[in-house]
Amino acid sequence: MKILYFVPYVPNIIRVRPYQLIRSLSVRGHQVTVATLWNKPQEVEDLENLKSLCQRVIAFPLPTWKSLLNCLLVLPSSEPLQAAYCWNDLAARKIYNISLNDQKELSFDILHIEHLRGARYGIYLGEKCRTLYGTNYTCPIVWDSVDCISLLFRQASTQSNRLLSRLFAKFELRRTERYERRLLKYFERIIVTSEKDKNALLSLLPNSDNSGQKIKILPNGVDLNYFTPGSYAGREKETLVISGKMSYHANIAMARYMVDEIMPLIWAEKPYTKLWIVGKDPPREIQKLGCNPLITVTGTVPDIRPFLTRATLAVAPIQYGVGIQNKVLEAMSCATPMVCTPQAVSALSVQNGQEIIVKENAVELSNAILELLSNENERLSLGQNARMYVEKNHDWLDITSRLEILYQEMNNHFHDRGVPKRS
Repeated sequence: MKILYFVPYVPNIIRVRPYQLIRSLSVRGHQVTVATLWNKPQEVEDLENLKSLCQRVIAFPLPTWKSLLNCLLVLPSSEPLQAAYCWNDLAARKIYNISLNDQKELSFDILHIEHLRGARYGIYLGEKCRTLYGTNYTCPIVWDSVDCISLLFRQASTQSNRLLSRLFAKFELRRTERYERRLLKYFERIIVTSEKDKNALLSLLPNSDNSGQKIKILPNGVDLNYFTPGSYAGREKETLVISGKMSYHANIAMARYMVDEIMPLIWAEKPYTKLWIVGKDPPREIQKLGCNPLITVTGTVPDIRPFLTRATLAVAPIQYGVGIQNKVLEAMSCATPMVCTPQAVSALSVQNGQEIIVKENAVELSNAILELLSNENERLSLGQNARMYVEKNHDWLDITSRLEILYQEMNNHFHDRGVPKRS
C-alpha cells in the first residue's frame, strides 16, 4: 500500500511508536511517506536516520514561538491548546498537495494521522477533499489517538505533585473532552493503545452513540532485537533504575515519589542501595536529586540499554498515566526484574508475581524491592518470564500486521462507498 504517515514530532528511538510502525511497515513492503515537524537541531539528525527507514520524508520547521502563538490565538476559543500547538499552515497545504496526483486523485491508499496534536491536520485534509469531491466524500484517514488525552488531564489535575501541572490540566480538561468527542465523530477509524484508553474515549459519548465501534486497539511493542537480556553476572549489586522522558510531568511525579517516599524505606534496611534516574531533559527539581551521592541523574543518554541490563531491578512507581508504558516493556525485554504500581501495567495482561511485581503504595513497593534485592533466584525467574511475555505479546512486526488489517478494512470501506480510487 501507499501510506502517508503524519506525525507532529520527529519519530526516533525514544518516540518509539511511530518510529517502529514506520520501520515495520517499510520492512513489510509498503511505500511509506512520512510528513513531520521539527523544532530542535537534534531532530534534524533524527530526520536523516528516518530517511533510511521509509520511501520519503517531508519535514517542516515548527519554532517554539510559532507553537506559543498558536496557543495564544486559541485561548479565547474552546479548542484545547494541545490541538493548536503543532499547527503549521504551510505544512498542512504542502501535505494536501502531495496527497493528490495530477488528475486530482488521491496519491495514497491510507492517510495515517498520529496524536491529538496531529488531529487538526486530519480534519484539514478531510475538509479539503470534501470541497474537491463533494460533501459526502470520506477521506481514508486512520487517526492514531495513541492515548486518551482527556483521561491523562483528569488524572494530572488531581495527582500531579506540581501546582502548575495541576492548573494546566484543569484548564485543558473540559476543552480536551469536547475536542476528543468531536474527533470520535469525525474520523472513520481511530486507534488507541489500550482498552483503558478506549473506554475513556467511549465515556465521552452518549450511550446512544455508536461511534465507539470505530475505535480499535493497537498496543505498543518493543524492539526485541534491540532490547535484549544482558549477562546476569554483569548486573550491579543493589542498584535500582527508573527511566523515561524526565521533562514529562507524570515521570517527574514518579521520580519524586520514588525518592521522597520509597527510597527512605529502602535505605533504612539497605543504606547503600543506589538509584539511577535515566531519561532526557530532567528539570531542575530532578537534577537536584543527584546531590545525594546514592542517586545518579543521567539526563539524555545515547543508549538506555546499559542501564537496564546493569541494574539489579527496574522500578516504575507511576502515580498516573495513560496507554502502554514503554519504559516497562523495555525493561521486561531486557529481562530486568520490575517492581511497579498498578498504573504502570494497567494496559498489559501481565500476571502479578509471575512476570512482574505490582504493589499499591510506598510501603508495599519498598518491601517488594527489599525482598527481591535479597532473592537472586526470584529476580532471575521474574526477568526470564518478563522476556517471554514481551516476545509473545509485544513484537512490533506482529503489531504492524494487525495495523495492515485495519488499513485494508479502511481501504475496502473507502472503495465500497464509491469514492475516487487512487490511480
